[in-house]
Amino acid sequence: MSALAFTFLALMLVGPVPALLARASWPMRAPRAAIVLWQSIAVAAVLSAFSAGLAIASRLFVPGPDGRPTATITSEIEVLGWPLWSVYVLVFTVTLLIGVRLLMAGVQVAVATRRRRAHHRMVVDLLGGCRHGMSGLRVLDVAEPLAYCLPGVRSRVVLSEGTLSALSDAELAAILSHERAHLRARHDLVLELFIAVHTAFPRFVRSGSALNAVRLLVEMLADDAAVRTAGPAPLARALVACAAGRTPSGALAGGGPTTLIRVRRLAGRPNSLLLSLGAYTTAAAVLVFPTVAVAMPWLTELHRLFLS
Repeated sequence: MSALAFTFLALMLVGPVPALLARASWPMRAPRAAIVLWQSIAVAAVLSAFSAGLAIASRLFVPGPDGRPTATITSEIEVLGWPLWSVYVLVFTVTLLIGVRLLMAGVQVAVATRRRRAHHRMVVDLLGGCRHGMSGLRVLDVAEPLAYCLPGVRSRVVLSEGTLSALSDAELAAILSHERAHLRARHDLVLELFIAVHTAFPRFVRSGSALNAVRLLVEMLADDAAVRTAGPAPLARALVACAAGRTPSGALAGGGPTTLIRVRRLAGRPNSLLLSLGAYTTAAAVLVFPTVAVAMPWLTELHRLFLS
């Protein structure tokens, strides 16, 4: 039952639960807490998948004729039978494969993203000029309004000549504050976690809802930082001006396809402390309650098998 419960929980946390949360409107008023909730769901899904495999593995150590746990394949098959033993081994193998995929996905995403950023950083350093006395700011000779940042140890904020021409001083301060907020909070690391988890799970169970929602939420967090610096109206105008600008892979942009949603949010109700507290509480429950309710029974069984 523990294995089935963990499997059901993992499937729910990578499919239906993200789909429902992605359709909710309240995260727009509590973006930071919503990201924490998304992170707890992702971690709980991974832990549930691994726990299902461990619960299956614990069933392979059934008591033998002498009452002690069986330690050989032949004795396990003798007690469980070929069909049940094969199912247990198959599920445990799939769990290990997911773990390997998760580690590989994390490494691949990190290496590929940093390689793309390093290459693009070299290009903007060669082609872009420094402005406003900032060593980390590069301005490209492009007529189209562009605004994005390249996170990392040698971070860059990249604007275009079109951006400088189209924006007023207040709007320019707003878009710069937006990009600096991304760099300061390392939103890129948050996104890498979700990209790795999304890549690791099989296509038929994973959902893109979590990744898309978190991408929107980190932009909202950067918007909130810019609002505190320059106000909502200049930021809204700056976002609209840069909305159509193309962004290189691995960068975080001020504009993009979510601009309309974010501009409407700037004119809506402010962030809610009550919603944030509810989201933080739910995030803790997602991690704690399933672990206590489902993990303890099979941990007790393992204790009985090995120490009785």
